[in-house]
Amino acid sequence: MSSDHVAAFILERVGGSLLVASEEGGAPEVAWGDMFFYATDDHTPPAMPFATIVHRDYPGFDEASNLNRDGVFRLNVELGRATLEARLPAWEPDGFDFAVADRLIPHPAYWRQGWASIINPTDERLLEVLPLLIEARARAAARRA
Repeated sequence: MSSDHVAAFILERVGGSLLVASEEGGAPEVAWGDMFFYATDDHTPPAMPFATIVHRDYPGFDEASNLNRDGVFRLNVELGRATLEARLPAWEPDGFDFAVADRLIPHPAYWRQGWASIINPTDERLLEVLPLLIEARARAAARRA
């Protein structure tokens, strides 16, 4: 499955708008091609996305997922701390394998802020996390309102 397939799934089933980071948009080069999903339909992104898709490691900051492998990408979802702790109650960041594929795991850099991630999700995993994506979009829309 490709990141474009995941992006289409989110836009079709969850809604919102998509911003793809680019040089023209003023994004730093390391983020070019990464996708940011916002709880808006007018293509005016608020400050914080409810989900992102990243295609590579961010050197010196976010390298634990080892995304610099061919065909590897990571879907990130803002669950909120309560939902993250309820879904992933007993884990320790030290020694955790953030490079495991097709499993809902804490985000390697933003888990304290309530973000989770899935590397190369399958269709089955996307259906499993669909309610979480819908909830994340609803929270983002409420913040925007």
